[in-house]
Amino acid sequence: MSGPGSTRLRVLVVEDERELGRVLFDYLAEIGHHPEVVGSAEMALERLRREPPDAIVLDVKLPGMTGLEFLELQTVRASDVPIVAVSGHATEDQARDCLRLGALEFLAKPVPLGVLRTVLDHVEVIGRRSGEAGAARERRGAWRLPVTLPLRATTEHGEVAGAVIEVSATGLRARVDRAPRPGAAARLAVAVPDGGAPVEALALVVRSDGEHMVAFWFLDLTPPEIARLLARPSAAR
Repeated sequence: MSGPGSTRLRVLVVEDERELGRVLFDYLAEIGHHPEVVGSAEMALERLRREPPDAIVLDVKLPGMTGLEFLELQTVRASDVPIVAVSGHATEDQARDCLRLGALEFLAKPVPLGVLRTVLDHVEVIGRRSGEAGAARERRGAWRLPVTLPLRATTEHGEVAGAVIEVSATGLRARVDRAPRPGAAARLAVAVPDGGAPVEALALVVRSDGEHMVAFWFLDLTPPEIARLLARPSAAR
């Protein structure tokens, strides 16, 4: 269940696979949230207009309107509701498109429930800090925690060094000495100030300016490693 005093979120799950929708519903209810499942983006849009939820878990591949088309809608973008996009056929292009269109996170199926819980935990925390008025907008702007952590990234073209400046449950943004190309795979090592070994992860480059700014999407980071990355920044805020 959610911790004492935590805000229980109204989470809209947009998923046409009935069995997965039931799994997500049961899990979200078990950890203390109030889920609702709909089978199409059109139904999600109707719910959003009538009574915006606190968060949305959105399948990218849907019958009729796709998840990407849903993310592009002005009504959706103006709502500032945090959206976690999920896909069973995840590619770096798909991840990049979802994040570019404002998705809070992008998760590959099978949905890693521990990571989903971590994402929603941070939506809760930001919501409690900002209060009810304007909470959704504040969440959207603050879900990536500002940090300064040394980073080493090894790609097929050699080693890149720099510093993480923002981190979330599924990715990070960094300033580096030379930015690898979008789509490149990298082995990351992030030095965290907890006295332990660096957090290591396989990641994909989802955004790059070709010079010094780069965004990575984690491929294999576990919930305990995510907790190590996020614990110190949240305590320092």
